[in-house]
Amino acid sequence: MNSAAENQPEVEPRSTTTSYPASRFALFFGLAAIGGGLDLWTKEAIFRWRGLPGISDVYWVIEGYFGIETAVNIGAVFGLGAGQGLVFAVISVIAAIAIMVWLFYFGAARSCWLTFALGCIAGGIIGNLYDRLGFWWEPGMPEAWQSGVRDWILWQASDEWKWPNFNIADSLLVTGAIMLLIQSFFFPPPQLGADEVSKKTEDSLQDTTGNPATS
Repeated sequence: MNSAAENQPEVEPRSTTTSYPASRFALFFGLAAIGGGLDLWTKEAIFRWRGLPGISDVYWVIEGYFGIETAVNIGAVFGLGAGQGLVFAVISVIAAIAIMVWLFYFGAARSCWLTFALGCIAGGIIGNLYDRLGFWWEPGMPEAWQSGVRDWILWQASDEWKWPNFNIADSLLVTGAIMLLIQSFFFPPPQLGADEVSKKTEDSLQDTTGNPATS
């Protein structure tokens, strides 16, 4: 006599992997590589042209409002956390890993918008992480600069109101963050209907027991 278990229909194992169009990988890794590369190239070129901070005066593109001025940020945003460059480097590495997991394990790569936003953030991480690890630093420079980030974009509304100098990596990070906020506020994930909830519960029971859920 066959047991009850033998009479149960076979259930095909569910795939634990998710496939994404090749364009998603190209978009994310392309933005990360191009963004990080452009940031590093511009910092290298500007610092060779204008020299280290304090050597050259501001080069004005728009007199009094927008210009080029080299600076080194030894902290984080607005100079906070000065001297903790290696800590920020570790945080950057963790953030990069988290982005990869979110995209390609938890499925954020299904969204072109999220893929673009996280690609911008990854590019910003690459550019600033290079500086945080001291790859640009040379003997003879101040020790504090060894984990500092090179900045060169100057923007101010007046002599009294001056935004802290920044770089392309910072711009990419801000762009990605703004896109994530827009996604959160204006494009929330769709709510599951009753049928979808029931189907997901049934699938979960199948994964747990290996047998179809019965009512």
